[in-house]
Amino acid sequence: MFSSLAPARRRLALGSCAVVLILLVAAVIAVLAGRGDGQATARAVPQDQPGPVLLVPGYGGSVSGLNVLAGRLREQGKDVEVLSLPGDGQGDLAAQAKVLAAAAEAAIERTGAPSVDVVGYSAGGVVARLWLSQADGAAPVRRLISLGSPQHGTALASLGALFAGQCPIACQQLDPASDLLARLNSGSGSEVPEGPVSVSLWTARDQVVIPPESAVLAGALNIRIQSVCPASAVTHSGLLSDPLVAAMVAAQLQPSAPVPLTAHDCARLSS
Repeated sequence: MFSSLAPARRRLALGSCAVVLILLVAAVIAVLAGRGDGQATARAVPQDQPGPVLLVPGYGGSVSGLNVLAGRLREQGKDVEVLSLPGDGQGDLAAQAKVLAAAAEAAIERTGAPSVDVVGYSAGGVVARLWLSQADGAAPVRRLISLGSPQHGTALASLGALFAGQCPIACQQLDPASDLLARLNSGSGSEVPEGPVSVSLWTARDQVVIPPESAVLAGALNIRIQSVCPASAVTHSGLLSDPLVAAMVAAQLQPSAPVPLTAHDCARLSS
C-alpha cells in the first residue's frame, strides 16, 4: 500500500498511522481502567445475609433509648452497636456521616460480614441517608431503616433558627429549607440511596418531626405505625422503647425481603 509512495510521503503516512494506533491503545486502556475502578468500588451486597446492626442516634446524641432497642434486638441474636456521634449529635451531619462510615467498615472487619444493617433514629436516619448518597452505591449496607426521621426537615428546626444561638449546625441542616436537605432531596423520582433496601417507620403522633409525613421517602417501604396498629399512641421519643416498633424493626431485618405490614400483623407483632 505504501510502496508506491515517495520515501518522504511513506514516512509521513507510517508516522500518522503510528500516532493513530497509539491514541486508540490509550483510549482502550482508559476505558478498561475506568471499568476496573468501578468494579473496585462497587459493593455487591447479598440481601439474604444480615450483618451487624448499627444504631445511629438522633439530634442531641442521646443513646439511652437506643440501648433499649439494642437490647431487644440482641435478644433475637443480633450483633448490635450503638454509635456515639461527635458534638453530641448537634454538629455537622456530614461529619456524623463519616463516623458512621468508619463504624461500618470496623464492624465488617470485626465480624467478617459482607455488609451492615443501619437503623437511624430521628436525625440519625438523615445521617445514614447522607452517607449512602455520598457513597454513590459503594457503601456496604444491606438494609437502611429510619425511625421517625425528618428526611424533609421539621418545622421545629425552622422555629429554632429564629432564635440566635438556639439552633446549632445540625438544627440548621434539619430546617426544611436547608441547603443540605435541598441537595439530598434534589431530583425527581426515587429519594432512596442506591444500594440498600430502604424502610421508613414513622408515627402519626410525632411531635418533633413536623409534619410527621416528612419521614416518607419516595421509593422506600414507608410504614406508618398506626396503619398497622391503629390504637398505637407512640410518640417520637417512644419509638425507641415501644415493643411494637422494636418488633417492626426486627421484622425488616430478616434475611427475607422487607414486606409491607398491615393491620393483620398487629396482633402478631404486639405479642
